Amino acid sequence: MTDDDALIRDIRAREGKYADDGDVPAATLYERVGGGAFFDQLVTAFYAGVVADPALRPLYPDDDIDGARQRLRDFLAQYWGGPTTYSDERGHPRLRMRHAPFVIAELERDRWLTHMRAAVDALAPDPADRDELLAYFEMAADAMRNATRPSA
Repeated sequence: MTDDDALIRDIRAREGKYADDGDVPAATLYERVGGGAFFDQLVTAFYAGVVADPALRPLYPDDDIDGARQRLRDFLAQYWGGPTTYSDERGHPRLRMRHAPFVIAELERDRWLTHMRAAVDALAPDPADRDELLAYFEMAADAMRNATRPSA
């Protein structure tokens, strides 16, 4: 192995692309939680809360709730290292642009997070994976906010 090979391996290990033992790729979160089945269950549990939530239900058109489920499942699977189905079918995620037509203020963000946290907790992933999932969901939900409401 050359010095360049060692340097590249070190960089990839620090980027999380390879495990510490050399050329073995590090497991993605997608792989660690069990792949597509985990994300199917996560999205199913999440939407069970969403469709019953009077603050969130209006954000999901009746004729597209199944499409919304599939898009979220595909996006999350891809984001966490699974198949690239989302980008193959829809291109770049452009999350803020795709959510811009919907009023998302603190209430909607908080309700979305409530249901996503409950879905994650219902599946009981490894604590480190749970923390990684929730950190992302909190950041992403906050980034989708596009409105403010006067306080009551």
